[in-house]
Amino acid sequence: MTIGFILNGEDVVINCDADVRLIDVLRGNFGLLGAKVGCRTGRCGMCSVIINGAVIQACLIPAFKIRDSEIITIEGFSQTNDYQDIITGFAQARLETCGYCRTGKILCAAALLGNNERPNREEILAGFSGIKCRCTESDVLVEALTASSQIRMRRLYGRAS
Repeated sequence: MTIGFILNGEDVVINCDADVRLIDVLRGNFGLLGAKVGCRTGRCGMCSVIINGAVIQACLIPAFKIRDSEIITIEGFSQTNDYQDIITGFAQARLETCGYCRTGKILCAAALLGNNERPNREEILAGFSGIKCRCTESDVLVEALTASSQIRMRRLYGRAS
């Protein structure tokens, strides 16, 4: 099956079986290893990518469903100013992530801040509910997202609130 989509801002076309999972397409066809292979059931969040503005677990998505979609991986997102805002906010809050959940947490932060410039505690925790990792305490996560939000708003508008 021939499938066209946008990957990290570039139009791409692949030929693959319709039921091949997106995680395998990203890693095998494009060498993008930022999304990790974890549970393959959508529970852990290690394979997170952004599809059409929403964080989705790439292990759950068959290739035929990505036709005409816009997909952003950590490799593509890491080239943006929003990425810098998020990792700076994470550092300010001393949020330390393990190597497995880092991609998912960064992309969840990106999607959350892209849809809500000033999320509250409940919105932050709900936005990260798809990432199952115990390496980060929820209070630190909230502090990190609050800092990231302020940094982003300062960059975009010249003020934090």
